[in-house]
Amino acid sequence: MNSADYRSFAEDWEQRATIRTRPRRLLEDDDKLIFPLCRQPLVLTATFLEQCSQWRDFVLVQTFYKFINDVVIFETEIVDKTARSIAKNRFSVPFPFACRYNAMTVVIDEDYHALVALDFMQQTIEMTGIPPLELPAQIELSVAIPVALSLAPEHLRDAVELICVAIAENTVTQDVAAFSKDDSVKQSIRGLMADHLFDEGRHAGFWTHLVRRYWLTASEEDRTTIAQILPVFLQHYLTNELQKDFDLQLIEHLDVSPNTRAALQAEVHALAFPITRQHPLVGNIMGLLRHSGLLQSPCVSQALSAYLPVPGGSS
Repeated sequence: MNSADYRSFAEDWEQRATIRTRPRRLLEDDDKLIFPLCRQPLVLTATFLEQCSQWRDFVLVQTFYKFINDVVIFETEIVDKTARSIAKNRFSVPFPFACRYNAMTVVIDEDYHALVALDFMQQTIEMTGIPPLELPAQIELSVAIPVALSLAPEHLRDAVELICVAIAENTVTQDVAAFSKDDSVKQSIRGLMADHLFDEGRHAGFWTHLVRRYWLTASEEDRTTIAQILPVFLQHYLTNELQKDFDLQLIEHLDVSPNTRAALQAEVHALAFPITRQHPLVGNIMGLLRHSGLLQSPCVSQALSAYLPVPGGSS
């Protein structure tokens, strides 16, 4: 795959990127939710519904703040870092100029998404009068990517970083799509998610192409090394421990009896989050690895066999 095979999407970006085409969205003061109930299991537990449902909006607002905080960390500390390195030709994996130009549009888009997310946080604080609790300083990727890089030899660290970011970008795209379609949520927030999705769809294709381009040139030895790192990365990425910690912190701020608090804590600890081949995020990730050519390599399909559909099975 040579440079002539890669086309810049500069014209498409100029005409369609949300930073070019969307006005500022304003939060509505209506009775719609600020965050989907189905994305915050705490408010759906039996104890919460029976003992402290009056705290629902507080919990949803705080969860929305965490979601925004996660977006800002993801966009500015994870994706921005890798895309900017590629754009400035500081990446050990060589890419043509058109690709580096596209990487810079990703940097602009992601920083703009973070700006819009912070705008919504400020609007929410002003409308609800609810300030955010202390927000996490990291997301799952803040842990998972460094773990993956620590397992990679020096010459493969940029390639591993590229694959990890591509996996995350494709996962986030599907996650945002589900959020944008939830009719229970305020229209402006759904619009925010739809705008984000509009750009992320382009980004997902961009990262998929870069990974495919790299994988075609990788030696069999390097492919095998990376294949062994991927399940470790997924183990650290696909976890709900940070969300669980946040929910337990939330419970501490609810004005409820000690017995109710203990029951809520027990239910949060009991919330199952199995990461199996049936999990929708796993399906999205395997799709990315298939489209980028990794799963066609036996070393990768063997390393990730626990996540792949069973041949002849129903899953």
